[in-house]
Amino acid sequence: QVQLVESGGGLVQAGGSLRLSCAVSGRTLSRYVMGWFRRAPGKERELVGHIYWSGEMTSYADSVKGRFTISRDSAKNTAFLQMNSLQLEDTAVYYCAARGVLQLTWEYWGQGTQVTVSS
Repeated sequence: QVQLVESGGGLVQAGGSLRLSCAVSGRTLSRYVMGWFRRAPGKERELVGHIYWSGEMTSYADSVKGRFTISRDSAKNTAFLQMNSLQLEDTAVYYCAARGVLQLTWEYWGQGTQVTVSS
């Protein structure tokens, strides 16, 4: 059974940084895409960005481009979301998810981790 477990959330001041981790168990991800999503209070879920596990190609939402970086460590089967220059509007529950490269549906989801940015 595939499991995704996020960690690294917390409270940070505006302008600060956090790194989220998404540990994957149950399968290797060579033919998968890892995505990071977030849901802020009162807002719809947003795709923050994603990474192709093989090849490491990434893509980001305009709202985080230049501030957030997605990476992965194949040896640890773990994906990361490095968040710099955090802003109040980055406050949300962050989720990692995985889908097959040829799929449109995100098949596996983590439980989410809260990120709160304070002024």
